[in-house]
Amino acid sequence: MFGKRYAASMINRSAENPQDRRRFLRAAGMTGLGVVGAGALGGLAGPASAATVRQAAGEAAAEGISDGAVLNFALNLEYLEAEFYLHAVTGEGLADSLTTGTGTRGGVTGGRAVRFKTKAARQYAQEIASDEKAHVEFLRTALGSAAVSRPAIDLQSSFTAAAQAAGLVRKGQSFDAFACEENFLLAAYLFEDVGVTAYKGAAPLISNKTYLEAAAGILAVEAYHAAGIRTALYQHSGGILGLGLLGRDLREASVKLSNARDSLDGTTDLDQGVVDGQGRANIVPTDGNGIAFSRSPGQVLNIVYLTPKAATSGGFFPKGVNGDVNTSAANG
Repeated sequence: MFGKRYAASMINRSAENPQDRRRFLRAAGMTGLGVVGAGALGGLAGPASAATVRQAAGEAAAEGISDGAVLNFALNLEYLEAEFYLHAVTGEGLADSLTTGTGTRGGVTGGRAVRFKTKAARQYAQEIASDEKAHVEFLRTALGSAAVSRPAIDLQSSFTAAAQAAGLVRKGQSFDAFACEENFLLAAYLFEDVGVTAYKGAAPLISNKTYLEAAAGILAVEAYHAAGIRTALYQHSGGILGLGLLGRDLREASVKLSNARDSLDGTTDLDQGVVDGQGRANIVPTDGNGIAFSRSPGQVLNIVYLTPKAATSGGFFPKGVNGDVNTSAANG
């Protein structure tokens, strides 16, 4: 299917370490007497090539980021989403066997089963939880021994901080993402839109087409998830929110959360709530060309760390994420 030179180039560009390269060979069916022989493998021991990309917040160089590092960055986010949804639907998180790897493994603070009041929301949550767990399993398999472990995750005070910043609760009040269906939907909205923009923003960083196709597949699933959650929020308009929340309209709350995210990831106003300025449905947030917008890895970390400044920890990851891509952008 591929010539030796082309296949060797793909493997060398895609790998974070020699194990990554061997794993790609196995996935592509090119081990043993395949397209690339042992002699070719021996010549691929060098480091991954540098990549220069345009960051979503402007022109910035990001050099030396291997595909393995990008996939590990994504794995951190998938750990967060999987823990959130699994706790919401089962009361428990990932099995220990799915949390090991390189870097410091951390625990999960907060999270419990949500008492859903509608069948639709319960089934949405169950389906998404299954998908996010599968994403963790897929990325861990793809990365093999290079996969990072689950970092420490906060599903308690981080949501309160985000809700206070958005004006959903007053200072001194808490926001429990698992207290009721409405709170769960708002918390899910906080994650899902970020996931879509994260995968789109990371796409230019991935050199290997096989890895890029896999990332595109996950992006598509995250977009389906986001649209489902945004639709549920829109349809819940007027529903009574959990105790402590300001207001009763989930549409309005989504706009507040959107504005809060925008305050963290730079000066450009890109984020959009589930309604536009005229109150019309805005299920799919796009630009004037109907294209979804991107966030750079640094901007994504601004949101999950809950800071507009350059940082290596905070918010949902109180001790930071594992892997080489771990610092938020300086947007303050």
